[in-house]
Amino acid sequence: MHRSLRAPARVVLASVTLAGLSAAAFAAGPATAGAQVRSHTPNGIGDAVFVQTNDTTGNQILAYSRSATGALSFVHAYNTGGRGAREAGAVVDPLASQGSLYYDPVGALLIAVNGGSRTITSFRVKGDRLSRAQVLKAGSFPVSVTSHGHLVYVLDAGSTGAVRGFDESHRSLTPIAASRRNLRLNPKATPQYLTTPGQVGFSPQGAQLIVTTKANGNDIDVFAVRANGTLSAKPVVNASVDPVPYGFVFDPDGRLVVTEAGDADVSTYTLAADGSLTNVSTVLDGQKGPCWIASVGGWYYAANSGSADISGYQVNASGVASLISAGSGIAATTDAGPIDLAGSSNGQFLYAETGGAGAVDEFSVNGDGTLTSLGSITGLSGTGIEGIVAS
Repeated sequence: MHRSLRAPARVVLASVTLAGLSAAAFAAGPATAGAQVRSHTPNGIGDAVFVQTNDTTGNQILAYSRSATGALSFVHAYNTGGRGAREAGAVVDPLASQGSLYYDPVGALLIAVNGGSRTITSFRVKGDRLSRAQVLKAGSFPVSVTSHGHLVYVLDAGSTGAVRGFDESHRSLTPIAASRRNLRLNPKATPQYLTTPGQVGFSPQGAQLIVTTKANGNDIDVFAVRANGTLSAKPVVNASVDPVPYGFVFDPDGRLVVTEAGDADVSTYTLAADGSLTNVSTVLDGQKGPCWIASVGGWYYAANSGSADISGYQVNASGVASLISAGSGIAATTDAGPIDLAGSSNGQFLYAETGGAGAVDEFSVNGDGTLTSLGSITGLSGTGIEGIVAS
């Protein structure tokens, strides 16, 4: 079942002022019949999925409401005030990263990257509605965002790579002085989409900041976070077990669960206080291009862009990962080119952007880790979608 629930036409960015957009964002009704309208919704995300178009002529965030059955209904399209971008050589994953759209729960802010404009955009979130708040400079090619407490960090994939911090207070972002740290990657390494850094993320306690370098070193860098919000001068550089460390999440005990696309596997690592990593397990999935990973319902799912499916994993109490037994580890097939994944907070649903099809595939999560298709949101082709957040 495929449903085309995107807005009939892209909002013209140049014709909307910042103040006008903020007012229109709350005043506009749903663009598609059946979209849920909520009143008196508290600040913060709720029963919603947000998709970033990454359109190079004008980036947008598409807002969908989520029903009790997991189905999505289009609500509205919001201009970021910036432009999307594409890494050289990228096919279905134009930003070649994980975490390009991020929800910061402290400020109830949705933060998007505008790679083509060298900026990030923050939106205030109220249920499934957005109001644009800020557009800020964030390096030469921002691709990934993370937060912990009042700190927000952005990964810049341009040149030699860098991270830079922002302080989030009163639901706004302020650049942190002297927070930029150079990753010292090789700017001439090719192919570009495999050699730019992949993701930035905080450790669960917020004491460390992690960056994956993909094939530009095949390392997982760990910075210490100082009390003033800045980072250690240099990271601890950890070689990944297999090449091209890309996306990661954490298990409940604070272990890293990382996709390593070079050998098509997922590895788990313990993270020590000194920034060193120790490999616990590595599991090959036998598929092509597992780069993106999400955790939902106690399961871990990796999107295999080259084989159009999603692998399912479980991680035991000792941190050892294994494929789900059903279907030799395949949780579900997808439309062409699955990339970013997002799971609902209730653990019942998984949503997969499929960059080759220009769609968002919807799934319910079964008790054995397999996924049942609920349909797809289509009509996103040509935009170069990347970045998805679910509540």
